[in-house]
Amino acid sequence: MEKLKANIRDIPDFPKPGILFKDITPLVKDPATLRLAVHHLLHPYLGQEITAVAGMEARGFIFGSLVAWELGVGFVPLRKPGKLPYDVQSISYNLEYGSAALEVHIDALGPGDKVLLVDDLLATGGTAKASCELVESLGADIIACAFVVELDELKGRKKLERYPVHSLLHY
Repeated sequence: MEKLKANIRDIPDFPKPGILFKDITPLVKDPATLRLAVHHLLHPYLGQEITAVAGMEARGFIFGSLVAWELGVGFVPLRKPGKLPYDVQSISYNLEYGSAALEVHIDALGPGDKVLLVDDLLATGGTAKASCELVESLGADIIACAFVVELDELKGRKKLERYPVHSLLHY
């Protein structure tokens, strides 16, 4: 995990003063480190009945699609409003510095689907919780949530207490 940590840089005061942003772009730039992160994200779920991986826009697309590929299942993008061309299911939620919404195609998942939710970061848990609710609104089940980074002091895990949570790095 030290190799992963060494490839995440801190950006102070982004996106606003007082926030210390964990930048994963050096991690995804390095093929060996990216492969290591994906391996550790999916490892606890090998052999489990997972039918799809869902990831939130935008960095969740990076890790989620690679995890889905490795597991041999499809990837479901959870997008910002207005980005999907077909009929959508939507959810709105609050962030630590505003509000947001996510959408998914109404036929992306359904009853019987077992979904692994993947994103780069768990902070306050608002986006992850909304994503789980969005997936479940289509009748699918969340098997677990997996993150590269978890910011422990923001207690996002508490919002996800209904689900198993797996994080590679804790700050």
